[in-house]
Amino acid sequence: MNRLDITLKIRESGAIPLYYNPDPDIMKEVIRACYRGGMKIFEFTNRGEMAHELFAQLIRWGRKELPDLILGVGTVVDAGTCSLYIQLGAKFIVSPLLNEDMAKVCNRRKVLWVPGCATASEIGRAEELGAELVKLFPGPTVGGARFLKAYLGPCPWSNIMPSGGVSPNHDNLKEWFDAGAFCVGMGSQLITREIISNGDYRQLEETARKSMDIIKKLRA
Repeated sequence: MNRLDITLKIRESGAIPLYYNPDPDIMKEVIRACYRGGMKIFEFTNRGEMAHELFAQLIRWGRKELPDLILGVGTVVDAGTCSLYIQLGAKFIVSPLLNEDMAKVCNRRKVLWVPGCATASEIGRAEELGAELVKLFPGPTVGGARFLKAYLGPCPWSNIMPSGGVSPNHDNLKEWFDAGAFCVGMGSQLITREIISNGDYRQLEETARKSMDIIKKLRA
């Protein structure tokens, strides 16, 4: 699948869960729960030493256990790390910032690059560099849904994914999608500390499923 295929899959899904834990068993349980709940696109957050080795393990596991899983990597901030994860099988690369060298690496390999932007000028520059999808980050603190709606008024061609502080509840999701969000990224509000500490992956699955149902109804 090339970057256009991945972009369409993200649009179809509407939500990307994101998470990192150094324990491979916990990572597998989290990914599996989200997958069962309908979230088949997952962002592995690049944090911690040797995170790339854990990602490689998850790629191999996912191909055997979850055939429809699309696994990408977030919190990538430089071209070298970007190249490493592409080589390991990442289907998309997400960054909290706009790094032009990363655009060259991803474009060369036709891998979806999702840079983090906080201003209209940064979004415009990212699109000039070939970004099909831009991450609005951190979503609530750079103007929130009001900024997104105001920006898309004169620039309706942009595909924007708010991330950071997005909650899996009706009111918050409605606010973002009413403003024109292409999709949303959900981390700690979806995959909570309580769920991890209690090992309550059935609850995570149910929350993911409810979130997907909400998004489907909002789009309808």
